[in-house]
Amino acid sequence: MSEASFPDLRAFLDRLRREGDLATVSVPVDPRLEAAEIHRRVVAAGGPALLFTNPVGSEMPLVTNLFGTRRRAEMAFGSRPLRLVRRLAELAETLLPPTPGKLWGTRDVARELLRVGTRRRRSGPVTEIVTTDVRLDRLPALTCWPEDGGPFITLALVYTEHPERRGSNLGLYRLQIYDERRTGMHWQIGKGGGFHYAVAEARRESLSVTAMLGGPPALTLAAVAPLPENVPELLLASLIAGRKLDLVRGPGPHPLVATSEVALVGAVPPGVRRPEGPFGDHYGYYSLRHDFPVFEVRHLARRRDAIYPATVVGKPRQEDFFIGDLLQELLAPLFPLAMPGVESLWAYGETGYHSLAAAVVKQRYAREALRSAFRILGEGQLSLTKFLLLTDRAVDLKDFPATLQHVLARTDPRTDLYVFANTSMDTLDYTGPRINEGSKGVWMGLGDPVRELPREFRPREGLPSGATDAIVFCPGCLVVGGPAHAREPAAPTRFVQHPAFAGWPLVVLTDEPKRAARSAINFLWTTFTRFEPAADLHAAAEETVRHHVAYTAPILIDARLKPGFPKELSCDPETAARVGRHWLEYFDRPVEMGDAESAGLDKI
Repeated sequence: MSEASFPDLRAFLDRLRREGDLATVSVPVDPRLEAAEIHRRVVAAGGPALLFTNPVGSEMPLVTNLFGTRRRAEMAFGSRPLRLVRRLAELAETLLPPTPGKLWGTRDVARELLRVGTRRRRSGPVTEIVTTDVRLDRLPALTCWPEDGGPFITLALVYTEHPERRGSNLGLYRLQIYDERRTGMHWQIGKGGGFHYAVAEARRESLSVTAMLGGPPALTLAAVAPLPENVPELLLASLIAGRKLDLVRGPGPHPLVATSEVALVGAVPPGVRRPEGPFGDHYGYYSLRHDFPVFEVRHLARRRDAIYPATVVGKPRQEDFFIGDLLQELLAPLFPLAMPGVESLWAYGETGYHSLAAAVVKQRYAREALRSAFRILGEGQLSLTKFLLLTDRAVDLKDFPATLQHVLARTDPRTDLYVFANTSMDTLDYTGPRINEGSKGVWMGLGDPVRELPREFRPREGLPSGATDAIVFCPGCLVVGGPAHAREPAAPTRFVQHPAFAGWPLVVLTDEPKRAARSAINFLWTTFTRFEPAADLHAAAEETVRHHVAYTAPILIDARLKPGFPKELSCDPETAARVGRHWLEYFDRPVEMGDAESAGLDKI
């Protein structure tokens, strides 16, 4: 990583341009489907950021794929924030009890922290034009997928303040454009802006909202970060940028980040809902149509030559994957401080992050690991984690196959597998019975190995009727094809009790066994985005012991697609064909074309 920080979007684009990591598209491109299809193909090939200078229907240039490779995401961070966070974690462990010598040794951190914060300026580029003539339909907002409900603003940095002056929130929430002045406000469950709105609505008050686009790249990264409630994201953005954030007075009650490109200023009234969606989301499926609050835009502030930033999400790995993983690495040194007993933690972006996480925890006395599980599941956005793997021995959590077989070799499902029904669930996860509702699972594998894991599948008896394939994903885990859920919902009970699978700790039943077993990313996506613990975990036998359900292996995960589950995202065929025909005409230089349909998933 470099030490560089960027005061605004333009400085970041200038750096990318100098390093040959920005491609310009000067021919007319339609923000409806065409721009997103170009973007996805470039992301799939690990290609450059894209500047569309002539988006159809807008005079404002469009930029996408700003963080679509690890290198660009690291460049936006710089190395200084990670070094500072590690230093702060080190001081938290060594500074107490304080001594003059120890305090003198912290002067490097003190100098760094003096740069963190905000400062007010009389004017800034974002207020070069301020108008009540709001025309959201003139923005080059993207329609990304053929069944999307309309154009969406996808990189809106939404700023709110608690109605009772208890802090602020900066979050990245999608905004579906309804007309010239109104958008949806997709405040998902567990999000800070939604908490602020709930308080305002209970008081029958509108909540003032400011949605900013552009500004320092650090602002986008901070808005995505899973910070505890009421920890200001603006401070994290300042820490990442290595400088104070300049704020200017805007046309509403909130200050504006001075170097933003565009700011939408207005309010979300109480008691007003409107259908929002569908939207092709980062789980790789459509999130469906639901009622959400409405953002009424009263003023638009912008630079004279504003550039409109956007992103596209879909099947992994997309641009958001690189941001999410780097944020985890940045915050990793703080996990043991915020959650004592948790030595390391990793959420898997291939599952949409909330669907699966794994942790290495301390086990200083029997069952202490469960205490750490409760701590993780009660911490901020981590509370939306659907399934959690735990161990107390060192393992590289980023290596999912190694982590899974590490747990499987040590687990006793009779005492180490827990399912908690009737819990909240991520708004974008449709495996539960209703939106925002579902269950959680915790599976522990502690201590020394208790079994030798099978590595080859050599059944003494044939497969159960209806089974199509049985493929080893990793030692101890078998992927099995079976009948569609609509044809035989109860197949898991029959399969898990079949003698062919005896000795395998984990069996995954899926509609697509070859696809699921092809790679770790495929397994993670096809398994954990398609199952809910309370409905889809099965065992060879179950009994209740001291009010705990004791499961006898094999454990089977039913990851088949269920009736009513949203559609997998797929490109519009006509748009895909058009983009393929005109690929060489789009760019100012040769740009490789990747496979947008499979995205980062491995083909069969």
